[in-house]
Amino acid sequence: MKSALLFILFMAGTNSAFCQLPEDSIRSIIKEAVASKRSKSIIIGIIDSGGRKFFSEGIISDQNPNQPDSNTLFEIGSITKIFTALALADMSLKHQLNLNDPISKFLPKTVKTPSRNGKEISLLSLASHTSTFPRFPYNIDPKDQDDAFNDYTKEKLYEYISHFQPDIDIDAKWRYSNTAYGLLGGILTSVSRQKNYELMIIEKICKPLSMSSTVISLTPSLKENTAIGHTEYGQPVPFLNLGALEGAGAFRSNVNDLLTFAAANLGFIKSDLMPAMELSHQKQIKKESSGIDYATMGWTLWDSEGRTILFKDGGTPGYRTFLGIDKQKKFGVVVLSNSNNGVTDIGTHILDPRSKIAPYKYNWKLLDTLRDITLNHGTDSAIKAYEQIKSNQDAQFSFDENQLNVLGNELRRDNRINEAIKIFELNERAHPKQPVVFESLGEIYKRHGNRQKARAYFEKARALDPGNPHWNFILSRL
Repeated sequence: MKSALLFILFMAGTNSAFCQLPEDSIRSIIKEAVASKRSKSIIIGIIDSGGRKFFSEGIISDQNPNQPDSNTLFEIGSITKIFTALALADMSLKHQLNLNDPISKFLPKTVKTPSRNGKEISLLSLASHTSTFPRFPYNIDPKDQDDAFNDYTKEKLYEYISHFQPDIDIDAKWRYSNTAYGLLGGILTSVSRQKNYELMIIEKICKPLSMSSTVISLTPSLKENTAIGHTEYGQPVPFLNLGALEGAGAFRSNVNDLLTFAAANLGFIKSDLMPAMELSHQKQIKKESSGIDYATMGWTLWDSEGRTILFKDGGTPGYRTFLGIDKQKKFGVVVLSNSNNGVTDIGTHILDPRSKIAPYKYNWKLLDTLRDITLNHGTDSAIKAYEQIKSNQDAQFSFDENQLNVLGNELRRDNRINEAIKIFELNERAHPKQPVVFESLGEIYKRHGNRQKARAYFEKARALDPGNPHWNFILSRL
């Protein structure tokens, strides 16, 4: 630990020639990202053998106009998965488990674990996204509609697993899965005999690497120094809770800690975790039939033209993040943003300038306009304005179903239920083939006692999206 701390102190005070992209270009990129409303704020950290450098733009929130610094915490979302995968790799090298162990070995006998053609899901299947589990489990019906996973318990996850039937062969195809990583995090916690998943990762990874600000639970001092998350359209959102799926994306961290993690993966910091890190970097399966993306245990791997680039991005309702390393050129990049608009293209462009930045356009002007009219003149006026704006076919407005759906949910959160229903019904008339329209109407009626109307709307959602088992689950509860 002492050598790691000395290294960090040394790195903070040195100059170096960083990655191929000029510093002015990085400053210009994040300045444009904030000006175009891609994010409230972005901070970038870069590390190589000579030191660290930071670039920051924007504000932590409308109430806190300060720029984030290298100690400001952000939700890091799925970057958490590379911690989970590293813990698995480390435990396998210590012979606490085997990567090819079936998950049935670690679950209660009451859990019926899935299999297909005689093959079971293994721990490596979970870590490499080849388990066949979908992105999220379908048996979700939270008490708080705006905190979907806070009450998603281990028992509910086990219930889901017991009823799951793989639709493709296990280990045959890459399919991204938060479900798999939530389950993996729980299994590793049990094997390690730690009290909870957070403590397991802190003991195995954060403490050895002196990453003291990488946590799930926020102390008052850490919370005070955490950037407020924002939606794609700039509204603040509460912190994310993931319940039994913590292993998929629950951690929070800052640029300094994540650069330390990058440094350890690059070998700049001597660590007993290095063999496990190398194991987690190994290529497992191609992510798509075309392209250069491969899955490792937790990371995405670009392996071409003599360069090995590894990265992982993350997203929660209020944040987008990126961590990447170039193992040949020996540098790492961290990008943290407190808005739910992607920054992966920024991170990969810094790692490899041949990877282009996607043009960003703010597409929420219709929502902003209707929100202002609702606030100042009422919902009926907003509905009339919507119909007039749409008839004018003004190209500056986007008329997708999300504009009205967001406005309806904002009214619902303000307990303006009848007004929210009016907006959702307007969305139904405007977008009669979009399942989310009927889901929103079904939820609002379900939660306010009209089960008959709720059932009718969820049946319409199921008719439009018959392959989604969530509708059957909700209908069974109605």
